[in-house]
Amino acid sequence: MNKSASFLYPDWPAPENIGAAMTLRGGGVSAPPFASLNLATHVGDDSAAVANNRSFIRQALDLPSDPVWLEQIHSNRAVEALNTPVLQQADAAFTGQAGVVCAVLTADCLPLLICSKDGQQVAAVHAGWKGLLAGVVTNTLTALKAARVKSAAESGYLVWLGPAIGLKSFEVGAEVREAFIHKNTQNSTAFLQTTADKWLADIYQLARIELADLQVVNVYGGNACTFAEAELYYSYRREMQTGRMASLIWRKS
Repeated sequence: MNKSASFLYPDWPAPENIGAAMTLRGGGVSAPPFASLNLATHVGDDSAAVANNRSFIRQALDLPSDPVWLEQIHSNRAVEALNTPVLQQADAAFTGQAGVVCAVLTADCLPLLICSKDGQQVAAVHAGWKGLLAGVVTNTLTALKAARVKSAAESGYLVWLGPAIGLKSFEVGAEVREAFIHKNTQNSTAFLQTTADKWLADIYQLARIELADLQVVNVYGGNACTFAEAELYYSYRREMQTGRMASLIWRKS
């Protein structure tokens, strides 16, 4: 397996005790159409191949534990990352404990990795347009702030926007645009009209607008396109039957 072809590392000034990475599609053992580093068990891939891929990323990234996987349902639910026999239904996981790995799976939806500036909290968020509209980003940051130790002063947060479908490739109906504008009129700047009832949506801009409203100004990433860059990324909209990439974050200490 080619480790250099398997991972993307956030370019952000996170504290030294924070580990973070996103898997790419290369370097695994899954056969087409899941070739090759598919991390999802729910897409029809061979279970042994997925297990092999998951074992590879734990070893290659020197993860302190197995990632806490979620049953993602395009919701606004954020939960504390817990290793349980049954997957938690949620689209974001957070923790203040060292050694716990938060993870989300994507293939066009927007992954966000979040850490507090003091390195005490981390979170991973799966944000498709439905989750963004429903407030998964806001709910995650609200949960992080609520979970802070009472004696800990507010430190602020850093956010990395991982690769998602880009503006030129993400066409939505007028009803999606209208729903976002109803939520926040500033969201109108994230859409470009293509036909009478079709619009191109900038999922990165929608996330940035929400983060700005939450007074989160340290935002990084957000310049890739999973649909256009087929060699690097899985894309559900491009291929339908395909694998999933993982975005992971953890406290080393």
